[in-house]
Amino acid sequence: MNTPVIGVLALQGDVREHLIALAAADAVARPVRRPEELAEVDGLVLPGGESTTISKLAVLFGVMEPLRARVRAGMPVYGTCAGMIMLADKILDPRSGQETVGGIDMIVRRNAFGRQNESFEAAVDVKGIPGDPVEGVFIRAPWVESVGAGAEVLAEHDGHIVAVRQGSALATSFHPELTGDHRVHSLFVDLVRAHRTPE
Repeated sequence: MNTPVIGVLALQGDVREHLIALAAADAVARPVRRPEELAEVDGLVLPGGESTTISKLAVLFGVMEPLRARVRAGMPVYGTCAGMIMLADKILDPRSGQETVGGIDMIVRRNAFGRQNESFEAAVDVKGIPGDPVEGVFIRAPWVESVGAGAEVLAEHDGHIVAVRQGSALATSFHPELTGDHRVHSLFVDLVRAHRTPE
């Protein structure tokens, strides 16, 4: 059985919900905080939370550089909300000292959909996910201002890009882990499974 081991960067944010969603999508899911834990996974989820905090903690825990190296080497990675910001090659309005992992040729605007009290849910048609639209939960969500030639737009909401894929890297502005619909996680698990070398 080709069951991938997928980590969730467990420095801050909605880690538990991603672990549950990945397990429901037939992956072995485990939290990742340190470089040695990162080395043991086939793919990684960067959860929502506060992108500046996650960035600083990733540096503090010594996981930022190994993570960048693995993403450059093609390790599948999926970022939601703050995780999308972490995967952007460029942030339009970065906080002081904020770093990204990079991996997707896109420019992202932080908190683009408004503050916490302007959070909302919306049905989103995501390319590659059959059936009904995905219920997107947008909480202080970013949007993608623009993508480069290597990135594919998977979804838009209200005229703004909210889901992007580049190779084995996937990112969404919204939080599918909060809805009980695990189709986006299944899409990512399939990406990881396809990327693994035959045993």
